[in-house]
Amino acid sequence: MKLALAALVLAATPAVAETFEVKMLNRGAAGPMIYQPDFLRIAPGDTVKFLATSTGHNAASIEGMAPEGAAPFKGQINEEIAFAPTVPGLYGVKCSPHYAMGMVMLIAVGDADPATVAIPEAVPDRARTRFEAIVEAAD
Repeated sequence: MKLALAALVLAATPAVAETFEVKMLNRGAAGPMIYQPDFLRIAPGDTVKFLATSTGHNAASIEGMAPEGAAPFKGQINEEIAFAPTVPGLYGVKCSPHYAMGMVMLIAVGDADPATVAIPEAVPDRARTRFEAIVEAAD
C-alpha cells in the first residue's frame, strides 16, 4: 500500500523546469559579438536567462522567427532578462545593437528541428550566415 501511494505521489509531481544561462559577449570562442551558447534545445516552460556578461548587449525576439502564438520579448541594453517559452518551435534571438554584425542565437523548444528554421528575408547578411552556421552545428 505504501509503495503504491509513493508511486502515485511521484507520478503526480510536475516536472521541474530548468533554467539555462546564456552569456552576451563582446568576444568568445566563435568570434566577436556572440551569445554563448548560440543554440539551445529546451523543453516548453524551461527558462533561458540572458546574462549581461559584457556591456552594450540585449536579447530580443526576431520578428518572423517564432512559432505562431509565441509572445515577443525585448530586454533593455545591459539588462539580464529571462525568457520562458511555452509554445514549441524555433525562436530566433538577436542583440538589437549588434544584429547586423551577426549577434544572433537559435532556441529549439520541444522537438523542433533546427534544419527547418525559416530565416526571414529582412535578416541582415551576417546574421543569416551565423544562423546557417548554428543550424549546421546543431545537426
